[in-house]
Amino acid sequence: MRIDLHTHSTASDGTDSPEALVKKAAWAGLGAVALTDHDTTTGWDAAGAALPPGLTLVRGAELSSRWYGEEAAIEMHLLAYLFDPGHEPLAAELSRVRRSREERAESMVALLNADGIDVTVSEVREYAAGGTVGRPHLARALIRRGLVATVDEAFTPEWLGRRYRLAKADIDAFAAIRLVREAGGVPVLAHPRASSRGRILPDTAIAELAAAGLWGIEADHMNHAEADRTHIRSLARDLGLRVTGSSDYHGTNKTIGLGDFTTDPDVYEDLVATATGTVPLTGA
Repeated sequence: MRIDLHTHSTASDGTDSPEALVKKAAWAGLGAVALTDHDTTTGWDAAGAALPPGLTLVRGAELSSRWYGEEAAIEMHLLAYLFDPGHEPLAAELSRVRRSREERAESMVALLNADGIDVTVSEVREYAAGGTVGRPHLARALIRRGLVATVDEAFTPEWLGRRYRLAKADIDAFAAIRLVREAGGVPVLAHPRASSRGRILPDTAIAELAAAGLWGIEADHMNHAEADRTHIRSLARDLGLRVTGSSDYHGTNKTIGLGDFTTDPDVYEDLVATATGTVPLTGA
């Protein structure tokens, strides 16, 4: 079975609706797909209701987290699988981060406006279509004005990668792992060697996260070179972590396709057996 454990829909910064995403996953020949929108479970019900026969949906989220082990904190993303969405402490943290994303978007629009770029908050919210607001929605506004050609170009340092980028109120990394575990979920570190996204976590930090309950680590990812994947596998062996592979699919916001990277079925079965918050859904 081909398994893709990291995808995004219009519930956050993807371009496919949850319903369209699961249909495309079936067309791509996947047996299981995880919906892991940023800091939200909004797309779960729609994706579950639209499941094609034989496709399994792993409900999850990608949590905006931050490691504060050094003077300059490092942003990290934590994939949380099969947790109970009704677990109040985790739900409250996700709600707080979503509010912070809204406030950040407003402040970034103000920075752009100050430089004479006529992006509006209402336009950015329109692109978000009621989902979690992210930088790709700002990028689409820049594309519309002909200032950049692609989302990747919008994420370069002269635009949303540095000059107009602001921080949001992420969840402390250790608190995020604890909350996911308390909610019956399974925490996996997303794209840990993706240096194009910013500073990467040192191995010592990942060891601390593993000791705190991190279950797995994403090795096969579009932003990882072959040497990165080899290093992650070696580190995972040393720390007793499971290794996953995923597309991090965002629809037309990225060039990667569903199922371009996948997770070993044995790791998937272990993940499902570990979770106690909720269970995968399979289309009838």
